[in-house]
Amino acid sequence: MSAPIGSTVLGYPRIGPRRELKKALESYWAGTSSAEDLQAVASEIRAGTRTDLAALDSQPTGTFSFYDQVADVTALLEAVPPRFRPDGRRSGSALDEYFAMARGTESAPPMEMTKWFDTNYHYLVPEIGPDTTFRLAERTPVDLYREAVEGGVRNGRPALVGPVSYLLLAKAAAGAPAGFDPLRRLDDVVAVYAELLGELAAAGAGWVQLDESAFVQDRSEAELDALRRAYERLTSVSPRPSILTVFSYGDPAEALDVIARTDVEGVALDLVTAPGLVDRIPSTTGLRDKTLVAGVVDGRNVWRTDLPRVLSRAATVLGGVGELAVSSSCSLLHVPYDVSVEDALEPTVTARLAFAREKVAEVALLGRALTQEGTEDLRQAVADASTNRRAAADETVRDRVAAVEAADRTRSAYDVRRKAQAAELGLPDLATTTIGSFPQTPDVRKARADFAAGRLDATDYTKRMQDEIERVVRLQSDLGLDVLVHGEPERNDMVQYFADTLPGFATTKLGWVQSYGSRCVRPPILHGDVSRPEPITVEWAQYAQSLTPKPMKGMLTGPVTILAWSFVRDDQPLGVTADQVALALRDEIADLEDAGIRIIQVDEAALRELLPPRRADRGAYLDWAVGSFRLATGGAADETQIHTHLCYSEFGDVIDAIDGLDADVTTIEAARSRMEILADLEEVGYSRGVGPGVYDIHSPRVPTRDEIAALIAEARRAVPDDRLWINPDCGLKTRGYAEVEPTLRALVEAAVEARNS
Repeated sequence: MSAPIGSTVLGYPRIGPRRELKKALESYWAGTSSAEDLQAVASEIRAGTRTDLAALDSQPTGTFSFYDQVADVTALLEAVPPRFRPDGRRSGSALDEYFAMARGTESAPPMEMTKWFDTNYHYLVPEIGPDTTFRLAERTPVDLYREAVEGGVRNGRPALVGPVSYLLLAKAAAGAPAGFDPLRRLDDVVAVYAELLGELAAAGAGWVQLDESAFVQDRSEAELDALRRAYERLTSVSPRPSILTVFSYGDPAEALDVIARTDVEGVALDLVTAPGLVDRIPSTTGLRDKTLVAGVVDGRNVWRTDLPRVLSRAATVLGGVGELAVSSSCSLLHVPYDVSVEDALEPTVTARLAFAREKVAEVALLGRALTQEGTEDLRQAVADASTNRRAAADETVRDRVAAVEAADRTRSAYDVRRKAQAAELGLPDLATTTIGSFPQTPDVRKARADFAAGRLDATDYTKRMQDEIERVVRLQSDLGLDVLVHGEPERNDMVQYFADTLPGFATTKLGWVQSYGSRCVRPPILHGDVSRPEPITVEWAQYAQSLTPKPMKGMLTGPVTILAWSFVRDDQPLGVTADQVALALRDEIADLEDAGIRIIQVDEAALRELLPPRRADRGAYLDWAVGSFRLATGGAADETQIHTHLCYSEFGDVIDAIDGLDADVTTIEAARSRMEILADLEEVGYSRGVGPGVYDIHSPRVPTRDEIAALIAEARRAVPDDRLWINPDCGLKTRGYAEVEPTLRALVEAAVEARNS
């Protein structure tokens, strides 16, 4: 019989406390270190994770990844798209093939990337067809389990994405018959998982963790039946580890009943995102004989847990399940490592925070309290670990939000604005632009770091930033772009830059979180009421505009994206917080207009990201999300062209909301998905300006002019030339000039050629 799970977490950060994995990956990709060097860093990170989780009764052993956990399953199953093996055989090492899927090669574009549920984490979308061959190509979960045992872990639990969710998160491969559903391949995939379970049992694993979080989304009867069939097959394997089926990020609804009626031994539920599940547990047939892993510590936000309340709630389900374990609500992948290193935060803020290591301590304490309820020192420890998490109120900010009226969220009709903007701007058809940022050179980064550390005074810093802006503006002019940007050299991050200047936010030194691969972000902590005491971007935009007669975009980050990419206070409704941020941006837009800026981009890259998994819950979110954007932009003059930008999501889910934003121009990721968004835009009758990206900036690959021209031709079939913009998918910050310059030159040439055709 498997050992009890007890206290645990469902995953852990894997980039290293000081981004060791990021540095090792980028060194390996640059050819300055070996595969052995990379593996050594990965081994050290995993050893550190085992130490951090040692206080728990059990721990997952397979949540480390070199890029992402879905790509890991693709490699495990050898479901590698044929373009990465043009002769049918692996051309290099398994590691290089894995990275090729993520980054592309000279001849093969990378796999599509999209958001992991409603988080800022991204995964590589599997490409599955009727001819995809599945086999157990590697034994990484077995190897990582054995490594953990050798490292002293007594109750390890291999963890990977479950077989049904893997297929539900996939797309049909190129060339698959119309209407092909990857779920048709379920039996073949489950057969490989069954083989893996046997090997894990032989290695001594008592439990295996299979993440089926795709079932917190709306699912059909056929998909629910697929879940039942898959787990009936897997539980019939003998010998095998006990199976823990995980549902994070929401309420699994009917899927909970389906899985409870199978012979899986454990179910993990997210009781933070879906607290109402607590009331359903006692009446769910089958749970009385299973281990319930109660996800009561928030794995996605950084506030300390109200431990007495959580302990009381958890105790109410004790009689309705076989065994009760406690855990994080999802993987701790979404939070930074350690609060204790953040010595520059205000103590009143720090006292309210718990990062990954602190959350592990909370889970361990809850686990002990549940099993030793009569111990007075534990009850006192639980009480001592809780704290008041309410922020002090700024009544001026709150009064301003309360005074907002419907008219504040409304501009003139689009046709009126369009005529005014055409007269003001005089732009050609198929206008070319970029999304905002340009590559940040080592010199730019060093200047920012020196200024922050006091090694560079304000005058010298401003001069260096202005020199870089001038260089970027000159480059864009030479390339022939129609609408320019200043390149954002002064910005460390599109959200943190604003957080550094807005009261109500705090920023960290080492609060890094993985977004995808080696890409890491430091989400600010939105802990109080938000205001804007002075302009933020006006000086830089005004200087850049003085360098060129062409229109210069003012660049802002939208309220929803600021919330999505921050750790947001949870003591008031998100819509209220979004309106506070929107009013700050509204003031910035007014000042940009006064400075002569006539195109202002308000990025809402994360609009899709916060979308609730269940359709029934989406209306309320979209109401406040769209409303906050319109509050930010609602005061703009008719002559001011408002742009917005969205990236890497399933946009069809929010297509009505994109229309509802009422932006004059929407630029949107489309290169990796080969313009899939255009069909959605046509379906809703979208009639404003749109710029579907023709350059995938998340890959180092340089597309040819012919490739860009083909994407432009595809876009022109759906959008009239006078409303179609030509631009990259996203900002260019993470790319180098050796890639950017030839690609932008090809982009402009292809656009001019199309314009003249």
